[in-house]
Amino acid sequence: MKKLMIAALAGLAVSPTFADNLPSLTLKEAHETALHNHPLISVADLKALASREAFKQVRAGYLPNLSANAVAVGTAENNTRLEAVGALNSPHIFDREAEGLVLSQLITDFGRTANLIGSAKLQAEAAANNAQATREQILLLVDGAFYSAQRAEAVTKVAQQTLSSRQIFLDQVTALASNKLRSELDVSFAKVNTEDAQLLLIQAQNDLDAAFTQLANLLGFRETKSYSLIEEPLPPPVSTNASDFVQQALNARPDLLSLRNQQQGSLKLAHAERDARLPSISAVGAAGLAPVHDSTLGDNYAAGGLVISMPLFAGGLYVARQHEAELQAQAAAEGLRDLEDNIIRDVRVAWLNARTGFERYHVTGQLLETAKQSYELAQARYQNGISSIVEFYQAELNLVSAEISYATAQYDYLVQRSALNYQTGSLR
Repeated sequence: MKKLMIAALAGLAVSPTFADNLPSLTLKEAHETALHNHPLISVADLKALASREAFKQVRAGYLPNLSANAVAVGTAENNTRLEAVGALNSPHIFDREAEGLVLSQLITDFGRTANLIGSAKLQAEAAANNAQATREQILLLVDGAFYSAQRAEAVTKVAQQTLSSRQIFLDQVTALASNKLRSELDVSFAKVNTEDAQLLLIQAQNDLDAAFTQLANLLGFRETKSYSLIEEPLPPPVSTNASDFVQQALNARPDLLSLRNQQQGSLKLAHAERDARLPSISAVGAAGLAPVHDSTLGDNYAAGGLVISMPLFAGGLYVARQHEAELQAQAAAEGLRDLEDNIIRDVRVAWLNARTGFERYHVTGQLLETAKQSYELAQARYQNGISSIVEFYQAELNLVSAEISYATAQYDYLVQRSALNYQTGSLR
């Protein structure tokens, strides 16, 4: 019964992960799928498109404004006059029905519209850079899930092989003990180690399923999917000059570029609010026909002129808006400085982690070779009866630990290199 359970566990580890009929998946394909399917990327892209439309709205202030009017007026008596209308306007009203066009064109507002357009353009660029930052964040998560799944696959293979070899060894020791060639203590040790291998395999399979669940979620799928993951080449060790990575990050990080755009846009907005107190000059023209009208009116009309608007007093509104925009710009500048400081820190930490990860991968490779030699020696000593089963199992335990450490170190280094690429803005 126990052998059947062990075989089932081994088959469970193999069937969903290492079967030949699983679709293959490269890291590049995972990137492309996530970029196409992940909803957060769609959100960021839509916000970037909305920012472009906001820029077009502000830019429209430079273009002519043409409107059509149709008026039909009937009066109670000829030459009606309005007296209490709540505004300063002509009080004469005549019977008429007229249609016409009104054209207005801003000539200058001494920089206000130009600064508003500049601010809107920078905000649109900020949204585009923010969309790119979102893409890189998703790609970083995809890399982590991809390498975690590969690491879980490697650990599952180790667990499967360990369970198989320990079961074989248990069968051998049990047979020797039945012939009085080994003690029951050896059989007990062999059973404990076999059951420990079962626990290792169960945990490894759980970690593998969880990794594929996370990967499927990042790829935009609601159901867990298993893949045959294609190995990525191990990148070389990073250079010894961390300052190069820091400078690259300060030049290329899209979230930093987005915040710079926002800060510059805030400055443009502050300038626009300052210019709101300056006059604006517009050209206005109107022309039309009056098919039905009072005898004192003509059959058509046309007029044109310049309109100069100069704000004189608005209860402190313009000054307060200018000060608000300037304070927002100062806050954005401080936020930008804080982000730059954090990026410098994060890049240096990621650089240290990548260097340490490569060194750890190299050392665990040496540890694995040493553990193999130690295991082979302990196995020979035990088979020849010159050492106890405790020494043999300690060597076997060291070998399993070294195999897991080696697999973990390899994929941890790939994750750390991906994190360094993200921190420097080069994860594409």
